[in-house]
Amino acid sequence: MSFTARPRPVSRNALQRTEPHVPARTQTYVMAARMACVLSLALAGTSAAAIATFEDLTLPPESYWNGADGSGGFRSGAAFLDNRYTVYDDAGFWDGFAYSNRTDTETSSLEGQYNAISGSGQGGSKTYGIAFVGWEKPPTLTLSTPQQLTGLYVTNNNYAYDDLIHGSGISKPFGGETGDDPDWLKLSITGKDTEENDTGTVDFYLADFRFADNSQDYILDTWEFIDLTLLGEVKTLQFALDSSDKGAFGMNTPAYFCIDTVVPEPATILMLGLGALFAVRGRK
Repeated sequence: MSFTARPRPVSRNALQRTEPHVPARTQTYVMAARMACVLSLALAGTSAAAIATFEDLTLPPESYWNGADGSGGFRSGAAFLDNRYTVYDDAGFWDGFAYSNRTDTETSSLEGQYNAISGSGQGGSKTYGIAFVGWEKPPTLTLSTPQQLTGLYVTNNNYAYDDLIHGSGISKPFGGETGDDPDWLKLSITGKDTEENDTGTVDFYLADFRFADNSQDYILDTWEFIDLTLLGEVKTLQFALDSSDKGAFGMNTPAYFCIDTVVPEPATILMLGLGALFAVRGRK
């Protein structure tokens, strides 16, 4: 919030006076304006430092990054997202996080692993993250500074979305032949503090066919927000997937999802801004 103070007109000589001689009401306006300015700057700076939007990542049009450069991950804003890339028999394999700006929503199977089913990032933005949950370590997002988060956005990618509808030689179509099978694909996000202790877990269903009314069954094809406030203050987020369709080696469902726009908790930003505000006031 901001406002413009309207002090009474003053003469050139009056402008040269020190603040103690300015009328008390005008001093209040000046102080309030300064405090509002400090708070606005604090809020803006903290927000910019705490949000990972993926828009600061550079890519050629309709392309992706999957860690083939061996860097081990990437940074967006104040978040680092890990990546593991391995070459085996001249083929590259990755897990953890990648990022993309692809807009095609029709490509299916493994070719669609870098495509968000929404056709763009959250809110129509260009770049978004992709997660593949491997076997050795869960995809992990690490914040530069421990803090409480409001949440983040997720959706399915083309590969998982098409597989959930049609199945494959390994996986089944969700709902089965009749549509009555109570299938589900669940994303779990676990917060960890600076000591690697769990702060809590939030579950979110990327697909859910457990409803008595089949018309309520869904496979997510839009960006949806996951509230993470219950995790409290976190240093890292770890991501896991689970599915009703399992085999001898775990999930049959492709273990992918897309991620975008990690949002800081407003009260945390406000407290930092108020701290700066009262520090200025105290000096007065």
